[in-house]
Amino acid sequence: MEAANLSAAATGVALPSGPEASNSSPSPGAVVRSTPGGAALPGREPPFSVFTVLVVTLLVLLIAATFLWNLLVLVTILRVRAFHRVPHNLVASMAVSDVLVSALVMPLSLVSELSAGRRWWLGRSLCHVWISFDVLCCTASIWNVAAVALDRYWTITRRLQYPLRTRRRASALMIALTWALSALIALAPLLFGWGEAYDAQLQRCQVSQEPS
Repeated sequence: MEAANLSAAATGVALPSGPEASNSSPSPGAVVRSTPGGAALPGREPPFSVFTVLVVTLLVLLIAATFLWNLLVLVTILRVRAFHRVPHNLVASMAVSDVLVSALVMPLSLVSELSAGRRWWLGRSLCHVWISFDVLCCTASIWNVAAVALDRYWTITRRLQYPLRTRRRASALMIALTWALSALIALAPLLFGWGEAYDAQLQRCQVSQEPS
């Protein structure tokens, strides 16, 4: 302590004594940075940890893999004539919905997850677009899976009553109903004013919580 007082006297800087000295010492976890004059100032911790960077990297790879995988399914069905059949039409419809999810929904979801407190910084209009595509594509994807299962079930149990021509008509009708009803479910809150998806005060964007 005497050596510290002597060095302080030599530099002309007064050192605090008593309780103030213990309170003024930086905490062990604080980040200290120095100024050109030699004074130590408390700094901020880095905004992204190593764990956050790894999670973001994995999510970006997942989005890219989802997009490329379903796009490859579509290209294969379009280029190979052997796949121009009824079951593959339903699979192609499902791949389209999954491509839209990975291209339009998942990137904006990642931006929302990375923001502080999961706040929405992209405005009201883009919030409505994101929510609408989220509900539309996810609902269509689920119903496309149900349509594929129903087509396979009828093919096995009603082989004579479910010929190729009937399968074509039924698959076209199921695809049309899947996308039409999904669009109606996604756009109904906006068309009829069933709740608000965007909260400007809390900066939140979520699916309408109205029971209707």
